[in-house]
Amino acid sequence: MRMILAVAAVLYSASAFAQADKPPMVGDKPLVQVKPKGTKAAAAAATPAPKGKPQSIAARLQACLELDDGTKDRLNCYDAIIPPTPKPKPAKAKGYADCRFFKEEDERLACFNGFAESIPKLPKT
Repeated sequence: MRMILAVAAVLYSASAFAQADKPPMVGDKPLVQVKPKGTKAAAAAATPAPKGKPQSIAARLQACLELDDGTKDRLNCYDAIIPPTPKPKPAKAKGYADCRFFKEEDERLACFNGFAESIPKLPKT
C-alpha cells in the first residue's frame, strides 16, 4: 500500500512540473527549436528550384531566357545568378562568369545572352 502511494505521489508531482509556465530546460539553458534557413530571395524569385535538388548555373541562366529580350528584368535575372563586379577595361569574356566585369548594362546583357543561348538545352526531369 505504501508503494502505491509513493508511486502516485511521484507521478502527481511529475505532472505538476510538466504544467509549469517556464519553458523546458536542458541543464540551466532553455530548450530552443531550430528553424530552417531561408533561400536567397533574389535567386528564388529569378528561378525557382525544385525542392531538394539545386539547379546548375547553366539551367538558371537558361531560365532567364524566358524573360523578354533586352529588358532590365532579364539583366536582373542574370545579375541575381552572377552579381556584377565591374572592372575599368575588361577584355573579351571567355566564359559566362566574365560577363560580370562589363560596366555597361547593354554589354553585360549581350554577353550573358550569348553564353546562355549557346548552352545546349538540358533534358527536363
